[in-house]
Amino acid sequence: MPVLATTRRQVRFGPFTVDLVSRELRKEDSKVPLQGLPFQILTILVDQPGEWITREELRQRLWHADTFVDFDHSINTAIGKLRRALGDDADEPRYIETLPRHGYRLIAEVEDERPQQDSKVAKQKLWKMVVPSAVLPVGLIAGWLLYPRRQVGALTDKDTIVLSDFDNKTGDAVFDDTLKQGLSVQLEQSPFLAMVSERKVIETLKMMGRSADDRLTPEVTHEVCLRTGSKAIVTGSIVGLGSQYVIGLKAVNCNTGDVLAEAQQQASGKEAVLKALDNAAISLRGKLGESLSSVQKYATPLEEATTPSLEALKVYSLGLKTWAAKGDTAAQPFYKRAVDLDPNFAMAYAQMSVLYHDLNEIAGAAENGRKAYDLREKVSERERFWIESGYYDFVTGELEKGAQVDELWLQTYPRDAMPYTELGFVSATVGNWEKALEEWQVAVRLDPKNGLLYYLLSLAYMSQNRLDEAEAVFKQAEERNLDNEQLLQSRYWLAFLKGDTAQMAQLVSGATGEPGAEDLLLAAQADTEGWHGKLKDAHDLTRRAMDSAQHNDAQETAAGYQAEEALREVESGSLKQARADANAALKLAPNRDVRTMMALALARAGDSAGAEKLTTELDKTFPLDTMVQRYWLPTIRAAVALGHKDPDRAIELLKVASTIELSSATGDLTIFLCPVYLRGEAYLMLHDGNRAAAEFQNFIDHRGVAMNFPWGALARLGLARAYAMQGDTAKAKAAYQDFLTLWKDADPDIPILKQTKAEYAKLQ
Repeated sequence: MPVLATTRRQVRFGPFTVDLVSRELRKEDSKVPLQGLPFQILTILVDQPGEWITREELRQRLWHADTFVDFDHSINTAIGKLRRALGDDADEPRYIETLPRHGYRLIAEVEDERPQQDSKVAKQKLWKMVVPSAVLPVGLIAGWLLYPRRQVGALTDKDTIVLSDFDNKTGDAVFDDTLKQGLSVQLEQSPFLAMVSERKVIETLKMMGRSADDRLTPEVTHEVCLRTGSKAIVTGSIVGLGSQYVIGLKAVNCNTGDVLAEAQQQASGKEAVLKALDNAAISLRGKLGESLSSVQKYATPLEEATTPSLEALKVYSLGLKTWAAKGDTAAQPFYKRAVDLDPNFAMAYAQMSVLYHDLNEIAGAAENGRKAYDLREKVSERERFWIESGYYDFVTGELEKGAQVDELWLQTYPRDAMPYTELGFVSATVGNWEKALEEWQVAVRLDPKNGLLYYLLSLAYMSQNRLDEAEAVFKQAEERNLDNEQLLQSRYWLAFLKGDTAQMAQLVSGATGEPGAEDLLLAAQADTEGWHGKLKDAHDLTRRAMDSAQHNDAQETAAGYQAEEALREVESGSLKQARADANAALKLAPNRDVRTMMALALARAGDSAGAEKLTTELDKTFPLDTMVQRYWLPTIRAAVALGHKDPDRAIELLKVASTIELSSATGDLTIFLCPVYLRGEAYLMLHDGNRAAAEFQNFIDHRGVAMNFPWGALARLGLARAYAMQGDTAKAKAAYQDFLTLWKDADPDIPILKQTKAEYAKLQ
């Protein structure tokens, strides 16, 4: 391995001293054993504190090109040893922060200790630089030496900035919020700069005792800057001079008050204001320390990256602000208005696509995602990543392609939480919950004020039955004053998993009358009633959830609740009602998720022809969709095979789904582990009690994935039947008792309950 050269002798961070001459690490007065590759990585990190060192850079600096080494394993092992030596934690790092698959950085403040002669060396180097410049004109040299110059790197890639509201001196309301949003879009293109998110600003305002609607004057922004640990504020102004306008931007260090950079541009008329803002923002980026090559590469004009319509941009900016303060449902009308004003506003369509997906409006998400994708050629690089990732995730369903976009996204913008959020979504969708947890943990560290991320993180912990850690996530969200519809839903699920019926009732009651939350909690309670065999109560709650959703114009969400009810009923033996609900849901909103659930319900209800018709349509309509092709079609076809009394065919078909069967199959709807359940049913049909028991036990063991999906209770009945088939009467009795205890208050006329009681009586 090459020797790493440095002019420094010692550096300090925290309680540690790194002696770069004796190659020792000390903690206060004690030597910490650390040698070889871990120490070499530490020297690289302390040499560039705060900077991301990529894994590829480590490979190039630590190994010769012709060296045959398992680099990934070696680096992982070395980082692990280094963390142990420092007593550091990867989840809550004090010293070394990780971006999965990207690299590492030292986040502690480093104190340099240089030998005294370094100052002489520096002077000699400066003299060697100045002497050759004698060939230049004297005036030019004097200017270079004496003229006050911009300090290159006024900001670093660790710093964050806060935008104030524009000082609009024109009297024209169209510039209110609009110019700030345009400035935000231009600055966000920079991989170097990072702005405090709208969500974090709003939460900080609340902590200051202010309203989310309060104007961000320079004074208020200064306090937000200090409270969020940011480096600078950027203020903007617009002044009218007859038919002309002057745009001014200023960046100020919020700790010292020093002006870091200024830019000013003139516009010949209202139609030229966005272009002038563009030029001023680009100038400011360079003055704040971003490299010329970066500015040139990532500087899509605002009229392309947003919209040439000031009115559309104003409404869009209000939508973003409303979403950050009040959530998806409240923001929806603003985005709709923005695309009415400018039908070519790509990012407004992209925002609506994400919004519809969060609200379980699958067709709406796909339609708007497709429109955004068709317009993606005239957006910024960051926005293109956003649009393409959403297109593959929500429109075509090509999760692998979506993940590839996300990987490029995080490489370009390593401080952006969104690519990690999306990668976690892909991992969870295919059932890799451990990987999803890792990616969402990084996202939370990068965007700690995003309530949606705490919802996702809680799901990842619950999926692995780590309930106490899920509880800690909710407490952390509460401490940060974060709340949204999804967090309420996941809190309900945790209460269910812990058997806390009082908390469940309190959450349902608290959501009453809350748009977007009420229907989610009513539907969750319907599942719980179904879990306990109280299908009439479940039916009533489902109708209330549907009414609430439809009241908020969420037809697809309502249809999803009815589709889920059909699956609940069909496994309980209420086949006629299940078929009726399936067909009604299809009429209400025949989107992808409704059709997949309906096809499965019809197959289980004995309507093979109806199920096969829907299967053919799904295959034709979604030929590239990962979940349709690898999860739903194999599962539905296996259900059809079981209806035809062909369990061997069912088991063969379900092999395709085996690698992703722990999936969150329909996003926010709690339809889980269907392949596992059907495989258990197939083995029962084959009289293979051992394998049937293994499948049903697998379903039960993953209680944090199944949540309160009613098939989870029925899996206990399947386990009882499997034990009985094995001839293990004791285990069979215990399993039957377990199921009958869950269903002790069930509706007495449910077919499967009558059958279960008869089976149990035979064991006595």
